[in-house]
Amino acid sequence: MSRAALLLLADGRFPAGGYAHSGGVEAAVAHNAVHDIHSLEAFCRGRLHTTGLTTAGLAAAAAAGCDPLILDDAADARTPVPALRAVARKLGRQMMRAARATFPSAELDRLAAERPQGAHQPVVQGIAARSAGLTPRDAACAAAYEAVGGPATAAVRLLSLDPLAASWLLARLSTEADAVAANAAGAAARVEAEGLDALPSASSPLLDITAEQHAAWTVRLFTS
Repeated sequence: MSRAALLLLADGRFPAGGYAHSGGVEAAVAHNAVHDIHSLEAFCRGRLHTTGLTTAGLAAAAAAGCDPLILDDAADARTPVPALRAVARKLGRQMMRAARATFPSAELDRLAAERPQGAHQPVVQGIAARSAGLTPRDAACAAAYEAVGGPATAAVRLLSLDPLAASWLLARLSTEADAVAANAAGAAARVEAEGLDALPSASSPLLDITAEQHAAWTVRLFTS
């Protein structure tokens, strides 16, 4: 397929459920850690180089043909809090449904059968990219973009920010997102020789803590 498949996979309108999640920015807004476009930029940059790098590595490895069940276990180990593991699997189920309809393949069918409760979202995303004829670098790009695109879009709704300012922010971060994707794809290429320890395992403890807090809220705009 053409690179248009990458645009589709990374599109926020792709029916994979991402629109219902804020990537942690709803809790950050509640704590006043994000309150304007500049604090949002800092939040997105931090998320890109931690969670974004880790998920991009997993997506790239899946697109490169690594065993998705082993990658799913690796994703579990890189997601220390229950709330975020539940979110990752829920998003994985939703992406699996969309991907099987859009880019049908035996690999997607096999993973759906072996992980009926849902595999981690970046693992599914990587296999979807592979099924669409995309490269590991493409899969990493989609994951890296999602790491910042989701929070930026959510912040527009939460803070009534100017959508044009959010677009400026995403453009400003695009070079860094490309570098993260390249780093992640390079790590995925080393898995065969070095094992899964070659994949990034960067974390953001504050995001982990606020994710658990957010999950306990009785009133919220976003699922996570």
